[in-house]
Amino acid sequence: MKSCAVAVCCLLFCSTTMDNSNGIHYIELSPNPIRFDAVSQLTNVFFDDSNKQIFAVRSGGATGVVVKGPGSPDDVVISFCMSDRGGAIRSIKFSPDNQILAVQRKENSVEFICFQGDQPLLQDIITHQVKTMIHGFVWVHNREVALISNTGVEVYTVVPEKRQVRSVKSLSIGIKWFAWCCDANVALLCTSEGNSLIPVLVKQKVITKLPKVDLGNPSRDVQESKVTLGQVYGVLAVLILQSNSTSGMMEVEVHLLNGPGLAPRKCHVLRLSLLGRFAINTVDNLIVVHHQASGTSLLFDISLPGEVINEITYHTPITPGRSIKPFGLKLPSLSPDGQIMQCELYSTHWVLFQPNIVIDAKLGCMWFLNLCIEPLCQLISDRIRLTEFLLQRSNGKQILLKVIGQLVDDQYKGTLLPVLETIFSRINKIYASWVQLELQNQTAQPSNVKTTTLKQSTPPIVLIEQLDMVQIFQRIARRPYTESILMLYLQSLNKFNIAAQEELSKMIISELISNRSFDTLRRLVSYSMLLESKSVACFLLSHSNVDTAISQVAIDMLGRIEAHEIIIEVMLGQGKVIDALRLAKNSMGLEKVPARKFLEAAHKTKDDLIFHSVFRFFQMRNLKLYETLSFPKAEQCTEFIQHYNNNFPAENPTRQPVS
Repeated sequence: MKSCAVAVCCLLFCSTTMDNSNGIHYIELSPNPIRFDAVSQLTNVFFDDSNKQIFAVRSGGATGVVVKGPGSPDDVVISFCMSDRGGAIRSIKFSPDNQILAVQRKENSVEFICFQGDQPLLQDIITHQVKTMIHGFVWVHNREVALISNTGVEVYTVVPEKRQVRSVKSLSIGIKWFAWCCDANVALLCTSEGNSLIPVLVKQKVITKLPKVDLGNPSRDVQESKVTLGQVYGVLAVLILQSNSTSGMMEVEVHLLNGPGLAPRKCHVLRLSLLGRFAINTVDNLIVVHHQASGTSLLFDISLPGEVINEITYHTPITPGRSIKPFGLKLPSLSPDGQIMQCELYSTHWVLFQPNIVIDAKLGCMWFLNLCIEPLCQLISDRIRLTEFLLQRSNGKQILLKVIGQLVDDQYKGTLLPVLETIFSRINKIYASWVQLELQNQTAQPSNVKTTTLKQSTPPIVLIEQLDMVQIFQRIARRPYTESILMLYLQSLNKFNIAAQEELSKMIISELISNRSFDTLRRLVSYSMLLESKSVACFLLSHSNVDTAISQVAIDMLGRIEAHEIIIEVMLGQGKVIDALRLAKNSMGLEKVPARKFLEAAHKTKDDLIFHSVFRFFQMRNLKLYETLSFPKAEQCTEFIQHYNNNFPAENPTRQPVS
């Protein structure tokens, strides 16, 4: 909204109400409000929703202006005095760098006061006067301001050195009122002719007229107090409060600006099922609708499924409305404990600004609305819907992991497998998109470009990775149903083409071996559903004493990744010298097969037939490579030559010479 006196600029509540929330609250006020001088006969209060600064102006500025904002301590941000130049202040805003103060006192002029440090240069006030009625103004740059009047939008450059205000861009259009979204730099204009709502992108030296909002009925009159402009899930949203033509109950139309060149279209309708006065905030991509009469706040999430009629999704509140959590304000006191005053919720003195700001002008407090996620876990009984909800919350990851941990806990056993299957599908769909995006970025990265120069991908709001799930699964290890849950999760990963990582693969292997599910283990390896790596294969081999089938599964995995050197060692350790020799010959080449290693392994078998076969193999190799049956001295095979000569004297009358 336009910056103006807090007492009149936004939809106000009309009465106090009793708390009917039974101790459970999902919305709370920020614990440390910004305190300012309350509204009085001498003090007016203004709010700049772009810089989030609140101005307490005493006697028109003559006896002081105090400016405070978020992120600062209780100390004054800026404090100064300025002359009362006649006329009540209508709007007051600093430039983004706090170096130029714009003040509107009259309907056709704006004053610009330059600052040196935190004090105004009152001798250098620049007054810009126009022939139209100024509805308001917004800063779009440190030295550029847009004036929005009844005849259009015009961007000016303020030149302090020359005490000039120069027009750089303008748009002529009849305007009744406007709303401003500082996050998107978009003004929503209500035109004088036809009552159309037209979004306009206003940036430095740029004014871009966007397609008008499709209101359906061309003759429909939309009041300023019924419109809220904000962003939901990064998309500009025009929220229009209106009554349902059939039931008479109030509802909120959500028009989304879905892309460049596309008209904001009614995509969602929020069914309030209430009458009375309302105010709207957005908190963590949720639309919060406050209802004065019942003293409750309704939560809506347009990312959740709803009833679809004619391509419009109709939503009901996530849970029945509850009041904001009671707030105790510490008052100045000589007592070390201080005095606590319970603040009046939904007060007549409350004014709401976007996205999540509540100002009590009489009390002199400015809060931010915060979402309390944990109480919602008690109120949303559908675990699948709760999962979908938490996946879109900025602080939802740890709560979601806790919910999943409860579902896989012993008290649930295997009765909720269909629910877990759907939850795994929800989290892995997001996980798969992130993995694919990361792979694309790595593939597209040129080898000669440093990674620090590349634009980093923005991760999802909540990303549940395999390591997160392994930590949950480890708490239920060796339980009767753990294998079923692990298989369910692995199948979900496979459904989204996500490869199982090492920790998950090892845990699955441990569970299968513990349950002696060797056939399942064999199938998982044969279908490459577990990570195929030397580390995992060696982990399998470490359990080979449990059953011989495990060793074969490990060898199969090593064969898939062509880790022939490890397979050869395993076969030699198992006494399968001939098989190992055959593999070594095919994988390493005849000249690289180490004779001593194989002769030593053959000798350890104490099987003369095996030793004879291996020895003769290397004699034939020597003949082929060196044109002699003798072994090179470097291979250090003397003891095995002697063993051969002693055990097979009749086979070679000339005897194998000892090198």
